[in-house]
Parts: sequence; C-alpha cells; structure tokens
Amino acid sequence: MSNRYQVPDRFTAGAQYIGGRLRPGTSEHTQRVVDPATGETVLGYAAAGPADVDAAVAAARTALPGWAGATPGERSAALHRFAAVLAADAGELARAETLQCGKPIRLSTEFDVPGTIDNTAFFAGAARHLQGQSAGEYSGDHTSYVRREPIGVIGSIAPWNYPLQMAAWKILPAVAAGNTVVLKPAEITPLTSLMFAEAAREAGIPDGVVNVVSGTGREAGEHLVTHPDVAMVSFTGSTAVGKRVAALATASVKRLHLELGGKAPFVVFDDADAEAAIQGAVAGSLINTGQDCTAATRMYVQRPLYDRLVEGIADTMATVRLGDPFDPATDLGPLVSHAQRDRVAAVVERARSYAKVLTPGRAPAGDGAYFPPTLITGAARESEVVRNEIFGPVLVVLPFDTDDEGIALANDTPYGLAASAWTRDVFRANRATREIAAGCVWVNDHIPIISEMPHGGYGASGFGKDMSTYSFEEYTQVKHVMFDNTAVARKDWHRTVFGARRG
Repeated sequence: MSNRYQVPDRFTAGAQYIGGRLRPGTSEHTQRVVDPATGETVLGYAAAGPADVDAAVAAARTALPGWAGATPGERSAALHRFAAVLAADAGELARAETLQCGKPIRLSTEFDVPGTIDNTAFFAGAARHLQGQSAGEYSGDHTSYVRREPIGVIGSIAPWNYPLQMAAWKILPAVAAGNTVVLKPAEITPLTSLMFAEAAREAGIPDGVVNVVSGTGREAGEHLVTHPDVAMVSFTGSTAVGKRVAALATASVKRLHLELGGKAPFVVFDDADAEAAIQGAVAGSLINTGQDCTAATRMYVQRPLYDRLVEGIADTMATVRLGDPFDPATDLGPLVSHAQRDRVAAVVERARSYAKVLTPGRAPAGDGAYFPPTLITGAARESEVVRNEIFGPVLVVLPFDTDDEGIALANDTPYGLAASAWTRDVFRANRATREIAAGCVWVNDHIPIISEMPHGGYGASGFGKDMSTYSFEEYTQVKHVMFDNTAVARKDWHRTVFGARRG
C-alpha cells in the first residue's frame, strides 16, 4: 500500500475532545479504528461513556453564554479563521479521511475536504445575515419585530460515510447561530471529527463551543439524546435508528432534526442524452463506494433506451478500477468495514434468486473490505434490492413505458431524499421536478451539492435542512417582541375583560 497515512501521536491523549482538549474516555469499552483497505487497526481508544457525555455537555453549557452573546460579526470572524485553518490542514484531513473510511484519495481531496472548507466559509458569511421579519406596526398601536436566538446546547450524531462533512454540516450552522455543540461521530470513524474540533480551537473559537465524544450509540449516543441539558438533537443516519432517536428525544420535548435514509430514483426519459445518462448513473451509484444516502440506486429507463443503457452501464462499470485508496489512480476503494461489505454481499447473493446480476457481484479475495460495481436487472418492484437501502456499489435498473409510470415508480418508496430526471424536454423536466417527492431533484445530473442550497428530505428520509441559510430554521428560536406605542393605561381591547364599566 502506498503513502498510507500514519495516525499522529496526538490521538494517544484520547479520542474525546471536551472543553478544548483531548482526553481518554471513561467507558470500559475499547474501540478500534480499522483501515478497511487492509483490515489493520490504526488506532485503539477508550470509548466515551455517560460521564464523558456529561462532561462535554457541561463544557458546552459553560461556553454558551459567552458564545451566544458574541456579535454576529465576532462569530463570523472566528468562522473565517476556521476556514483558513482547515485549508492549511487540507492534505492531512484528506489522508485521515481516506484512512478511516477507505474512500479514494481523489474523493477526499477533491470533494470531502474542499466541500467542508467551502461550507465553513459560507457559514462565516451567513452568521451575519440571520433573517427576521421587518419591524413594523402590524396592529397599528404596537411595534413588532422578530429576534432569532440560539437554542442552547445541541447534541449531534453523525454517520460514518462522510465523517468530516457531516461534522461540518452539524456543527457549522449551530455555532454560526450562537449555539454550542456536542458531536458524537460514528465510533469507527472519529479521526477527522476530532481534527475538525481541534481546528476550531486553533481558529480562536472558545473552548467548549465544539465538543466531540467518540463512543457507541447505545452507551454515548442515547445518553446524549436524553441528556436534560441538551436542548436539541440533530441526527444523520438510518431511518431505523432515526426512529429510536426521535422516540428518545421527543419524550423530553427536545427540538429534533433528522436526515435519514434514501433510495434515490434516477429516471431516464426516452429523449435523454444516453451517454450522459450512462456516465451519470455509474458515477452517481458508485460515489463513495455507493455509501451515500443520495446515491443513484433505483434507475428507471423508458423502454426505447433501456437495452442501450443497461449495456452501456455494464461496460462502463467494467472499467472502474478497485484498488488502494491512497493511489490516485484508484476509482473505487473498499467499503467502510468488513461488516458492511458482508451486508452488501448478502443482499446481492439473495438477489440472484429473483433477478439478474449482470456483473460479477462478488467480493474479491484479500484482506480489504472491497466489493465491485454491481448491476442488477429484472427485479420486481417489491423486491429487497428495489425497496431497501443497500449502501454499497449496487445499481438496479428497471424499464417503464409512459411518463406517468416513470414518475409513479420514482415515488414508489417511503423515502424522499433525492432524485434525478434525465430529459431534453423542458416540460418533462418541469413536471418531474414538480411531481417527484424528494427534497432535491436534479435534472440531467445526479449528486452535486452546494453550500448555498438546502439538503434534506421528505417522508422516511426525515425532516429539517442541512447547509444553506435554511438550516438556521433548525438551529434558532424565533421570538416575537411587541412594544405598545400608545402610552395609554386603558387599552381598547380591555373591554373584553372589564366591559363598559372600565371604559
């Protein structure tokens, strides 16, 4: 393996970042970070227990008054410095992300890290533009205005597929709005979340504003969700776990933000650019080895183009290079863990009994958690590969006849995170974007995201928005303030209580 990242000695101090310093966890459980390309343990650490969560929440509560009381300009300046620190550390962040996740270094270098830096720079600007309704005399006798205020301590739980970007998506809008945060990253991929928190401190963001507890969901995550001093919970992960988080959080009436699973449809109408659809389907289904809740997973092709696209996708998938994720020539790295590889392999093996697996669809020999690009056709609408999120490099292609059928198939899912429509016809495109029930619908592309636009789903994909200024809706409380302008002791509306005797 070439140019592998070596975990720096600083993590020997521990994998909990609380009140501005790294420290060991207090759980009796030792967690491992494993390089999925080799199966080798690259870091063992004492996981977080309830006492660490308590300490992190206490640090966040202590930091809250000062950070919430800072001016928008002061928070903005700190976030601008934060973006600069991240840019200086870009190379190390990319290599650490590739090590713990197995994603190709090209993806870490060209997508994950630059996207995180851009998101930080965006929220540095957005911190100065918290929107509210204009002050005015809406009743005639009073002046009203709206304040946006921070909620308090935010308990955030992030997944393992994009550890750095998800840390940013959770932390940045919250702190830009004046909140403080305790983040629990996935226990198997904590490295870049810890590095992100350290970069915040280097940028001058006060200790306690950003805290990280690295531990399991059962031991650390559930304690964070139910902690009485946590005012809001933000969770990204599977729908099944999201339901558990929602049940725990709403029991104490906490604010809740959920970004959950997806089963994104990729709808190709018969006038589409076939070559563009082939390229887009392969790229959209294989990005991050398919471990993306917006990845193209269900492809519906209008029948005149069906055979051509299936053949083209199979041929293009055959050119994708699996290999060492640190090799810039590698297209597809391993899945995040051997357990995830085995789950994906089991789904594909079961599919052989009811569908056609047109590519080998079997894990190669060796120590890495690799799985090749896999194309499946002939599956029934109610089959596992069509209905359930696989989270691997697997694309299912099905035909349709009419436009009505194509849109109905796209909506034949409990999920609604993302979708794409492929056509040269502006009327077809407009209809698809109106009628497909998803938080994001791309036209003639699939996957791109930008900091200025919101990300979030419909239905079983959760609710609330990440990125963009819309995310401030999640991380602020809206307060109406009203001033009497009459200086009159006896208001006209008092007649509803006192009647004519106090006129």
